[in-house]
Amino acid sequence: MDTLIAGDAAPGELSAVLELPTNLLAHHLKVLEDAGLVVRSRSEGDRRRTYVRLVTEALESAVTPSLAAAPRVVFVCTRNSARSQLAASIWARRSHIPALSAGTEPAERPHPRAVRIARKHGLDPDSWRTARVGDVVEADDLVIAVCDIAYERLPADVRPRLHWSVADPAAVDTDAAFEAAFAELTGRIDRLAPVLTDQDRQ
Repeated sequence: MDTLIAGDAAPGELSAVLELPTNLLAHHLKVLEDAGLVVRSRSEGDRRRTYVRLVTEALESAVTPSLAAAPRVVFVCTRNSARSQLAASIWARRSHIPALSAGTEPAERPHPRAVRIARKHGLDPDSWRTARVGDVVEADDLVIAVCDIAYERLPADVRPRLHWSVADPAAVDTDAAFEAAFAELTGRIDRLAPVLTDQDRQ
């Protein structure tokens, strides 16, 4: 549970982090699923993968574990056109720790619906520019992949990092889908931002 509060994980990743054999982990995941505390979703990238997500609404008091200090947060998705841009802008309103965004295969420009949703919620998308992960991420940045495909394509040496399995709103391309992504990102950021330590203030 503590591991999943910060981000989503594949069962194999949980097994490695917790040093549990896969059969024992499967038992515990079934118990948590039956209790409605976790759900599984299939990756939008590698369809053979599944990710386990904590159902935070089912917890009366969920406390995010302390994370290592970070000088910056970099939100990453595939195209850097919607989820990562929204996340960086939401983060800027919640934390003094700087936030940027990037993509593994950046688009030429931000998605028009993401721009519209941002403005609707009082964010300023005028400064949004798409960028490649390798041109943005620096050592010690906390990288948060907000899409399955980007998470699966991040170089292995990009550490520390978290994974938030947020559905791609552009695949549906409706205002409702972008609103849902905005709401999920806001909820996750509201849980993480208050507990992330600023490296410069240690």
